[in-house]
Amino acid sequence: MQTLSRTAVAEEVRLSAQRIFSLIASELNEVEVEFERQARSNIQVIAYISNYLRSSGGKRVRPALTILSNYAVGGDGARYNSIRMATVMEFLHTATLVHDDIIDNAVLRRNRPTINNQYGNQTAVLMGDWLYMSAFETSLAERSLSVLDILTAVTRKMTEGELLQLTLLGRTDITEDQYLDVLQRKTAFLFSACCEIGAMLGGASDEQRLAVRDYGMNLGTAFQLIDDLLDFTGTGDALGKATGVDLLEGKLTLPLIYLMQGDESARGLVQTVIGEGGYGAVPRTQLIDAVETTGALKRARTRADEYAEAARDCLNILPDSVYCDSLRSIPTYVLERDN
Repeated sequence: MQTLSRTAVAEEVRLSAQRIFSLIASELNEVEVEFERQARSNIQVIAYISNYLRSSGGKRVRPALTILSNYAVGGDGARYNSIRMATVMEFLHTATLVHDDIIDNAVLRRNRPTINNQYGNQTAVLMGDWLYMSAFETSLAERSLSVLDILTAVTRKMTEGELLQLTLLGRTDITEDQYLDVLQRKTAFLFSACCEIGAMLGGASDEQRLAVRDYGMNLGTAFQLIDDLLDFTGTGDALGKATGVDLLEGKLTLPLIYLMQGDESARGLVQTVIGEGGYGAVPRTQLIDAVETTGALKRARTRADEYAEAARDCLNILPDSVYCDSLRSIPTYVLERDN
């Protein structure tokens, strides 16, 4: 019964995702076209890498949030300025992935070689910079200081998040608040910016704009919490990247923070893995069993559930529509995803 139940949930999530993305399928197709247009360059290496990044796919969650937020406040998400800004948000996201992979020495992303692995760190750094600058150049066409303020703030937050995380590497005394601060800077603020900009382009009232902004912040927090849980429960094939690497890089995520809060002896195990940079002395299965049997994994999942519910609550002031319903469905999709 347990297996059937999980299968049923997975199928429901798959169908939910299909409904969400099929609702704005034509708009997301226009985002792909715009991505290709914005990524053109007469410098061959830039054009090639841009095409490689675009074709590597991804869920396009951030452009979808921009477009759905526009529609949900009564706007027209199919307008060119909406498509253009949705593409800008995907450019920013892609730039962060390129730079993150350099910092993490990652070799795979979505089951394909990373840019740093294939072309070297120097090329990857410059490509990430090019994507950032292209995003800002494109956003200037909106002629909106408010939009630029949001983009500038979110880029600063993401950079701060990376720097904060570097200062915390290898430490086992990280608090939940410190962990969430880094997580939100690195991930949730971009979700929030996507939703807020989409709402602004849709002509939202101040109350609606703030509500949708907060929706994005809560959703992005839940999204990254689940991402960190999948490092324990997911498979490399499903995730498109190696699992169990966060701790090898000295990064503590919420399940391990909760584990050490409940079992001080676990701190020695965590420190051993970090010091060794591998799972030789302490098998990864031992840590997975520990976070499961102590309830640390369940407790971290509960936190993700709380942020997802908070995200849904933020939408209560919006008018009823299929687009608002889709925004309400995304937290469930985020919670139950397996990649």
